[in-house]
Amino acid sequence: MSGCSAGSSAAPCRFAHYFVICGIDTETGLEPDQLAALYQWLEADRQGKDPDTAATGENFEQSPLKRTFKSKVLAHYPENVEWNPFDQDAVNMLCMPKGLSFRTQTDRRDPQFHSFIITKEDGSRTYGFVHTFYEEVTSPQICSAMQTLYQMHNAEHASANPPTSSSSSSSSSSSSMDSLAGSLDEADSPNSSSSSLLACKAGGYDSSRDTLYVSKALCLITPMPFMHASRRLLSQLHRAVTAATAPPLPLESYVYNILYEVPLPAPGRSLKFHGVYEPIVCQRPGLGELPLADFSLAEAFCLLGLENLIQVFTCTLLEMQILLYSQDYQRLMTVAEGITTLLFPFQWQHVYVPILPASLLHFLDAPVPYLMGLQSKEGTDRSKLELPQEANLCFVDIDNHYIELPEDFPHLPNKTEFIQELSEVLLRFGISPNTGAPPRTRACPGSNPGSTPSTPGRERKTVALRQLEDDGRNGNLAGEELAVLELLQENVTLERLHALTKRTGVTVARMETLRGKVKAQSAECQGGLTGAEKDELKNAKLNIQLREVFASRFTTMFADYEAFVIQSAPDLESWLTNREQMHNFDKASFLSDQPEPYLPFLSHFIETQMFATFIDNKIMSQWEEKEPLLRVFDTRIDKARLYNVQRAPSLRSSIYQRCSNLKESAQAIEQRLMKIDHTAIHPHLLDMKIGQGKYEQGFFPKLQADVLNTGPINNKWSHRSATAQQKKGRHIQQTEHLSLDNDLKEKYMQEARNLGKNLRQPKLSDLSPAVIAQTNWKFVEGLLKECRMKTKRMLVEKMGWEAVELGHGEANITGLEENTLIASLCDLLERIWSHGLQVKQGKSALWSHLLHYQAREERLLEQQQAESPVSHVPERRKSDCSIAMPSVRVSLIQDMRHIQSMSEIKTDVGRARAWIRLSLEKKVLSQHLKQLLSRQALTKNLYKRYAFLRCEEEKEQFLFHLLSLNTVDYFCFTSVFTTIMIPYRVVIIPIKKLSNAMTTSNPWVCVSGELGDSGIMQIPKNVLEITFDSAFRPHTHISAFFKCQNLGKLTTVQLGHDNAGLLAKWLVDCVMVRNEITGHTYRFPCGRWLGKGIDDGSLERVLIGELVLSSGEEDSGRCCRTPPLQRSPSQTRRISITSLSGRGYKPTSAQIQEAIGEAVNNIIKHFHKPEKERGSLTVLLCGENSLVAALEQFFHHGFKSSRLFQKTVFVWDFVEKAVIYMESADQMGDLQETAEPLGMTCQSLCHYVNAINSTPRNIGKDGKFQLLVCLGARDRLLPQWLPLLVECPVIQQMYEDIALLRDRTTVNALIGVLETLHDFPITLEASLIKCIDL
Repeated sequence: MSGCSAGSSAAPCRFAHYFVICGIDTETGLEPDQLAALYQWLEADRQGKDPDTAATGENFEQSPLKRTFKSKVLAHYPENVEWNPFDQDAVNMLCMPKGLSFRTQTDRRDPQFHSFIITKEDGSRTYGFVHTFYEEVTSPQICSAMQTLYQMHNAEHASANPPTSSSSSSSSSSSSMDSLAGSLDEADSPNSSSSSLLACKAGGYDSSRDTLYVSKALCLITPMPFMHASRRLLSQLHRAVTAATAPPLPLESYVYNILYEVPLPAPGRSLKFHGVYEPIVCQRPGLGELPLADFSLAEAFCLLGLENLIQVFTCTLLEMQILLYSQDYQRLMTVAEGITTLLFPFQWQHVYVPILPASLLHFLDAPVPYLMGLQSKEGTDRSKLELPQEANLCFVDIDNHYIELPEDFPHLPNKTEFIQELSEVLLRFGISPNTGAPPRTRACPGSNPGSTPSTPGRERKTVALRQLEDDGRNGNLAGEELAVLELLQENVTLERLHALTKRTGVTVARMETLRGKVKAQSAECQGGLTGAEKDELKNAKLNIQLREVFASRFTTMFADYEAFVIQSAPDLESWLTNREQMHNFDKASFLSDQPEPYLPFLSHFIETQMFATFIDNKIMSQWEEKEPLLRVFDTRIDKARLYNVQRAPSLRSSIYQRCSNLKESAQAIEQRLMKIDHTAIHPHLLDMKIGQGKYEQGFFPKLQADVLNTGPINNKWSHRSATAQQKKGRHIQQTEHLSLDNDLKEKYMQEARNLGKNLRQPKLSDLSPAVIAQTNWKFVEGLLKECRMKTKRMLVEKMGWEAVELGHGEANITGLEENTLIASLCDLLERIWSHGLQVKQGKSALWSHLLHYQAREERLLEQQQAESPVSHVPERRKSDCSIAMPSVRVSLIQDMRHIQSMSEIKTDVGRARAWIRLSLEKKVLSQHLKQLLSRQALTKNLYKRYAFLRCEEEKEQFLFHLLSLNTVDYFCFTSVFTTIMIPYRVVIIPIKKLSNAMTTSNPWVCVSGELGDSGIMQIPKNVLEITFDSAFRPHTHISAFFKCQNLGKLTTVQLGHDNAGLLAKWLVDCVMVRNEITGHTYRFPCGRWLGKGIDDGSLERVLIGELVLSSGEEDSGRCCRTPPLQRSPSQTRRISITSLSGRGYKPTSAQIQEAIGEAVNNIIKHFHKPEKERGSLTVLLCGENSLVAALEQFFHHGFKSSRLFQKTVFVWDFVEKAVIYMESADQMGDLQETAEPLGMTCQSLCHYVNAINSTPRNIGKDGKFQLLVCLGARDRLLPQWLPLLVECPVIQQMYEDIALLRDRTTVNALIGVLETLHDFPITLEASLIKCIDL
């Protein structure tokens, strides 16, 4: 064990941690794969059968050569590594994901290579590289067992399929996961499947006639992804056992060398070590470079095509579910690793299983974001592959270069220019951006068993020559000079100085000489590369350039992210303790600082777990060492700032910025691969027992464990590593003594770091049904936690100033951010409804459940109607206010019918999302879902035992969290589905004096909203309704329905009539308008007469609306809700201002001036909001506390309105008289002597007043004054008109001396206030300025 510990202490510095051999255990013989039995258990459970009986008994229907048999780890060296304990089950499962494969001499037996990855709970990764080949079976027991299985199979086949019967019975049982079961079958070429079929017909395997072969795997487990080096080493080891002559040294020497004598290359350095026949070179990026990524991006781009890869990359950034699908394990790894590599500086935080073993198929049911790879069976049709949920799934069929994307997700900013830049990089390396997949790759060059290896003598000569070259290159090129050049290249300031001197024509001789030498050397070295090495160099250069383009995009997009990080905690411990409640990033300010085209993508991306973790790492970096990716990213941002000093950090541009360091990054890699920094110890003879490990061609020998389990004691880098570890250990002990509650702190830290991170990778070791149940329980807990976090975030963002008081940043939420949060809630609900589904139907699990519910309810309704045709439901007592507008009945089915009638929505996923938005807007989401889940028989029928929706306690908490969303107002349905047709109900309520309620004229209305207006609609005379309240008092009102395109939030109603008949005068209390889909009801107060010769003589009025609480909301007496969005002018204010009675409330001069200031302030605030969040300007101009209302008060102050015989005089009368005076004065020439601008102003006032008077609309005198104020504000003329009215002699006749209009100081102050509106573009609603010709 001492030897083991010596070896293990050096593990962090070792190139490889383990060498593993997997294959058949001849002692235990042929064992059916337990994983296949578990799969049968899961499948039986899914189909509702008894799983325990289903998993017994062997599958005699399938040909024995096609069955899965249990593989075992035959040996692994060393026994254990302290830093990376050996997980036997996981390694066995991932080395041979399908178990053992058998072949005969008639089948193809080409070696295969694939990689895998094991992600630990802390997020650290270990890489495995596997070379699988076929070895002849020499055990007579195995051969006879296979023959027995064939005899049993043939007997079963003969009894089950007499010659006349068809085999339809076996093929008919197609279940949703049958196609997934293809993962259990070998993915052969067409030739092999047909040949084995012939073998089966000819009696299958016959031990007297056939040679039996079984798969064996050699695996290297490494801490870093040196894929090319590992592949070449394993390939050479296999070549050594298939070659005609024995290798130069026993195989133990090479395995020992790679395990104990080959170190990891130091950062920024290259390393050469020796395989069996050829040297192998690998390099590691420096600390300031992008991290190591050895999987070929060129292959990933070729397999998917550039456009497709960018789409899949976007889905990954937005943390959707990504399922890769291919026959080839290595392709799955290449695409998965390629995509995650490109995420720099971000990291995938969720389930990551690039190769999903057959036993873990139930993991596709996971209701969390994942990136998984599934092996496809050859010829499997995608349409037969039914996955548990597809609403948020990105499906990538690698072999057919085809992807299926989720609905409605934002594109990457500057996507077109980005693709163009990547295309140029690919074309420079001779790769077409839209190529199809390359032919299926075999094992490495030279791995083919049939290839004749070169003679050992020649090999040795070549090796010696290459070493001489290397030595000359390393030692003699003045390492000192190279160090100077590296120093200069790493120093940004020196680089800039050098660039400056070059531009001015001065050259720095020393630097140029050094550069020249390096270039000459690199050219010299290029000549000595083999074909494989040239390809590797080309691949490495292409890889780094593609990655640099992606990294450059993020550097540009997040150049100023640091300015928005909120550092609120005094120390690490308090930050970790309160992590869940902390607000770490100012999202609203960050988004407001971005270019408009970036917003749809960025608003989604900053909500992801990978972005949250990135910000957490940034905050923790003030107390801990910086996370490596963050360190590199921050350095790049600093460098970019240095080069772009002129760019103001807060002003963002959407102009695409190309990557500027492609050449340098490729040169860095080329220099490392050309100039080998370190050569590892050569493989050498070990102190071994003679006679063991004897060479036998075609068979991998049993290696001597006692030699390979013991590492060298006196290895210099091993010793260095051990000393470092001892120092680290002592430091840890000291800190433990310093802090008494260190364990508690560590617990907090671990919890905080894992906050929001779901299971990274399923546990591969123990796969009992109990463990699967435990995993599902974790999912249930995770979903509930996610629901709590999402609803809390939605509430906090919506609660206005309450949020500011709680310390949550800005008060107002942008529509974009709100939309993102709601889309994320829709996604969560889809994932909850997909968890534990029995049988998947359609792409949306939620909509499928709703359809089942609808069908069931409609059947029950039909039965009830058949049994009792008439049923009396006792009516609730109605309040007076709800008599005219009875409340809309809350009905889940009715809401579904509204969605089903929307022809604009084409898919089930779209319908489900629309239904969620509608329910959220109506504040019935929790109620509807509770009703849906109340049908327990239906839920049991649709969902498995472990599903979230069948966990009673969690389900109740989930509904409670959703109920909390009722405290805020959403318009997420109305504002998104802007083109749909919506039925509206309009009710005109006269004031309750029956004599005034009737009218003989023909009324009309026109309803306007933020998205448009309904046009003028005549109301037929026969729609007069009389309703009775609880005290049997009659109430008369006019009610009408109309249907038009969505008007959005309603703002105004124009109400009028044609003045026909005897009873043409009409006193209207208010107009009520209701959206019949969302149930939103708006009240438009009037309180005025419509008729000639009464009030101000108006036949039409523009009324401003306010949203009213539904009766259900009033009943519930909710005390916390967001303030009303808009207020209408109140009836009392109208009556007092227009002097219907000449009496009433009269505000003081101070109150009037304050009201004007507030009204102007509100308009200015309106324009300072983001454009999409401004709401209705009409309300601020004409509603309650509006500019028009405040100016009416100003003009009414000291106005002599009462006259003889109570004839009412209006402010408009004063304006008309002033204009008549000005026009007559102009004709007499009095105005010709005035200054030119004043004369022009006078003309403009007369022109506007005359245009308003000549309009065909009968809007009354108050309506005309309102129109004049609105037009004057729009055209910036109000401050110029006021002095004209003040100077006009008419003012003395119509205003008392105390009037505000006659006080010069007050008027000048008013002019100053009104001039502040000149900076803003005021636009008027069409309903206000209809028929005005200026």
